[in-house]
Amino acid sequence: MTDEEASGAPGRGRVRRLRRLAVLGVAVLVLASLPWLWTTFTARGHVHTEADAPSADVVIVLGTAVAADRQRPGERLAGRLETAAALVTSGRATVVLVSGDGGGTSGDEPAVMTSYLTERGVDPRRVVADPFGLDTYDSCARARQVYGVERALIVTQSYHLSRAVTLCRHLGLDADGVVARCDGCGAALLAEKSVRDYFASGKAAWDAARGRAPAVHSPADPAVQNALRG
Repeated sequence: MTDEEASGAPGRGRVRRLRRLAVLGVAVLVLASLPWLWTTFTARGHVHTEADAPSADVVIVLGTAVAADRQRPGERLAGRLETAAALVTSGRATVVLVSGDGGGTSGDEPAVMTSYLTERGVDPRRVVADPFGLDTYDSCARARQVYGVERALIVTQSYHLSRAVTLCRHLGLDADGVVARCDGCGAALLAEKSVRDYFASGKAAWDAARGRAPAVHSPADPAVQNALRG
């Protein structure tokens, strides 16, 4: 072997190792992204703006943190509720199912949501509260299993919507998503929440794959059907 060949061999070995590492890295990234790809592509064609939202008897508003005074919704939750109220006012939905954590660390989400909607002109007889929508999966599962909802619009912010729609559809709801208003959502917040939702899609896929039951079991509740009749 010439001196030139001997000096080139270690370099070629390093290149091969780097290539193998690059291929391995891409494979790991693809595998890690499968849950996010599942939620993203399953929701395609089922995500709408407020202006082009389809109609459904029920609109489900997913809960999130309330304001520091524990009496008012936080900015993101307010945006979701304002969007839902607009859907009702425009005749695209009749009943609002507010689903959140009744014992949340920031306060009673469904109670705050109900109050905010009624202040904005939604008939309180048309609002049903589920205090055990402890996460997105539970909200979707309970809407179908406890409240008997078969078709619904799901309202939440854009970064969360594909995951919510996919889970609800997986759990038997004919669901379409409507992007909620988000006046206080700057680019940094949206980027942060999008990254969080990327990782949350892994839990969503795992919950769906194993058919997890909601954290709180409840008997069938006719409240939504009663509200529709009323």
